Amino acid sequence: MLPSMETDSVGKVFVRYLIPSLVGMLMMSINVVADGIFVGHRLGALALAGINIASPVFSVFFAMSLWLGIGGATLYSQSKGARNIKQAQQIFTHSLILIFVLTLLVAVTAYLARVPLAYALGANEDTLPYALEYMTVLLTYGFIITIQNAFSLFVRNDGNPNLSMISMVVSAVLNIILNYIFLYVFDMTVKGSALATVAATLVGAVVLFAHFLRKERSLAFVKPYFSWKLAIRTLTIGFPSFISEVGLSVFTIGYNVAMVRWAGTAGVAAFSVLNYAHNVMLMLFLGMGSAIQPLISYYRGAKLRIREVKTIRIAAFTAFFSGIAVFLFGLVFAGSIVSLFGDFSQEVRSLAISGIRLFFTAYMFMGINFVMMTYFQASEQVKAAVWITLSREIILMVLFLLTLPHLIGTNGVWLSIPLSECVVAACIFIYVKRKNRSLPALQ
Repeated sequence: MLPSMETDSVGKVFVRYLIPSLVGMLMMSINVVADGIFVGHRLGALALAGINIASPVFSVFFAMSLWLGIGGATLYSQSKGARNIKQAQQIFTHSLILIFVLTLLVAVTAYLARVPLAYALGANEDTLPYALEYMTVLLTYGFIITIQNAFSLFVRNDGNPNLSMISMVVSAVLNIILNYIFLYVFDMTVKGSALATVAATLVGAVVLFAHFLRKERSLAFVKPYFSWKLAIRTLTIGFPSFISEVGLSVFTIGYNVAMVRWAGTAGVAAFSVLNYAHNVMLMLFLGMGSAIQPLISYYRGAKLRIREVKTIRIAAFTAFFSGIAVFLFGLVFAGSIVSLFGDFSQEVRSLAISGIRLFFTAYMFMGINFVMMTYFQASEQVKAAVWITLSREIILMVLFLLTLPHLIGTNGVWLSIPLSECVVAACIFIYVKRKNRSLPALQ
């Protein structure tokens, strides 16, 4: 890892990490989207709405894996860049143990309160049975999701992004196969779809252990220990990623509640379709952030400032043009995206198509916001990273959801996230211009 990271061109190293990261994140999103496609076609719109209501549980587990995984992986790469391999291995072991313990605590607490939790997430008497079935499986086996994703982050940071990608591909393909078997062959309900996701994730985690067969690896388990100082530092650095995923849950809940208010059950069903499409697009932009995190962290530890500068510039341009491409894709193929998830009534279909065309404007700004958040996080400028995340996914979104629908109806709901992303991107641009002395990477 060391020679290529320090001697290959910055663009070559970036692409080497970008492509596996994008493919891996796309495969991860397929784990969720496949559930929606199979459930929507096999069990109908009500079941689809039920698992959409329960989906924030998956987001919370994913958030925890990113919180501790990216926090730990950032410190791991910094230690590798500084040539302190023993410290890097201690950080790896410490992080995985911390993730496992905290996941179990959260899962047990949520499991005991799963019925009121389902109602709080937007369930009603019609959708509650489906939401509870899906949620119960995730709460029981959610620690597998967190361990697999965090382990994947460390493998990527240890110079093996291709294996992380392979793990995600295996999980996605197996999830599709198991969804078909459980729903169509065994005729199971939404519980079968959730079990398919968990089982596929477990196999993906096993694949990652092949990394330990590499001779050039630095990653290794060492004698476990606990350090409050290391735990706090890990949690602090990874906190923006946690907030980002929690924000996704806030997004889902907020849009569900707003759609019930302004468009009824048809609106919730339409949003369910958009939400699955959004998960795919979101993972693509998250993949860009995941690609630069190991590089920025390593260059920080190795004090290779020029390479750090070039990396963030390339990533920002890539995110911007990718966002434009995704926006245009949504404009042209909105109808095809809706059809992918099932045969819906004309009302639901019309709402979903309109929503996709409006909502996809967000992607012109979202990619840059993700890249900059990751840059600030990987360079330990945590306050700036937290501000970006809180503003775009929680504060501004909620503000727009509470005001825009009163002015322009349902379109105001669809446009809440795009406007949030646009405002945050503009603020980042102004902030960087004013702070160019303290942020030389963007001069």
